[in-house]
Amino acid sequence: MVTTPVTSITFEEYLTYDDGSDFHYELVDGKLELMNPPTIEHFLIVDFLDIALKAEIKRCSSPWLSFRESGVRTGRNKSRLTDLCVVTVEQARELLNASAVFESPPLLIVEVVSPESVKRDYRHKRSEYAALEVPEYWIVDPLEAKISVLLLEDGFYEETVFTATQQIVSRVFPELAIAVDQVFTAGNLS
Repeated sequence: MVTTPVTSITFEEYLTYDDGSDFHYELVDGKLELMNPPTIEHFLIVDFLDIALKAEIKRCSSPWLSFRESGVRTGRNKSRLTDLCVVTVEQARELLNASAVFESPPLLIVEVVSPESVKRDYRHKRSEYAALEVPEYWIVDPLEAKISVLLLEDGFYEETVFTATQQIVSRVFPELAIAVDQVFTAGNLS
């Protein structure tokens, strides 16, 4: 993880920050942290889940939207980039002409683990999303071939781990029918 030469930046400055590159940054305690470009496997898994969640939203006629790489403010000078997040149409409407950084908790956040994001996804984001009161957080881990579904209970996440042919059980999407191996198969090109 590389930190930029900018020594300190506020959340408000982060919303309009542009260094002229196409790099993506998270804001962590007032410092910009450069995010490594995802792998093709990562893109394919996110694409598969995004399509599945959007189809389920449409099937249920839910007033929700699924977004890739949107931001979520997790502290005073802290903002994370999600792989996927599901929000209400109203939450999206509030940001229609602004930076897509949600300050209210999304209904669901999905992060796909990569070798350099293990600690960030399992530890830092887990505690930040719980503090923000995100009701459901999925950690999709192709390195370990498992998906952890974390449900918020009394301010802390209760974790259930799904592997192989097990179906993902979601509180936000109770009728979703996706097995873990389908998610990881989507990350292959064969």
